[in-house]
Amino acid sequence: MAATDAELIRRAREDPDALAELYLRYRAQLYAWFRSRLPETAASELTAELFAQVALSLKRFRDEAGGSAAPWLYGIAKNLLRRYYERGRIDEAARRRLGMPIRSYELDFERIEERLAAGELRGELESALESLPQQQRNALQLRVVEELPYQQVAVELGCSETAARIRVMRALGKLARLLRAANA
Repeated sequence: MAATDAELIRRAREDPDALAELYLRYRAQLYAWFRSRLPETAASELTAELFAQVALSLKRFRDEAGGSAAPWLYGIAKNLLRRYYERGRIDEAARRRLGMPIRSYELDFERIEERLAAGELRGELESALESLPQQQRNALQLRVVEELPYQQVAVELGCSETAARIRVMRALGKLARLLRAANA
């Protein structure tokens, strides 16, 4: 029969393996809880910090939930999340006062991953782009590559904004179909 959380915590005061068992029992769900509220990097850091806090707070645990440590763990998680947001507000205010840009490095990692994935599809993508009608290819270039607003795309193409949107939409749809077919 598996030990209750409370038993694991009592044992963990002397036995690190008991703390490891508690960690394995709750790690995934606490990470998921943080991840539903924060970017991946912050969720990982706060999950690790939570279990560091648990290790330091074992003697303060009070079994108030019939052997379950879940309320205690989520209480620690809520406090860590609150502190994370407070630090963020303080950091943001300081950056504004100093005129420093606010930058998310996690987005940079996502862009790198997107570029690597796109690099793997380069041949298929070039072939698919070549198969597009010239008007659709031009619309896609202006909107997606050059990131122009639709109003400017319409001016550049000499058409209405609605026509520009339709060209981009059709181009993206055709590219998606061609790339799916190439990778099937």
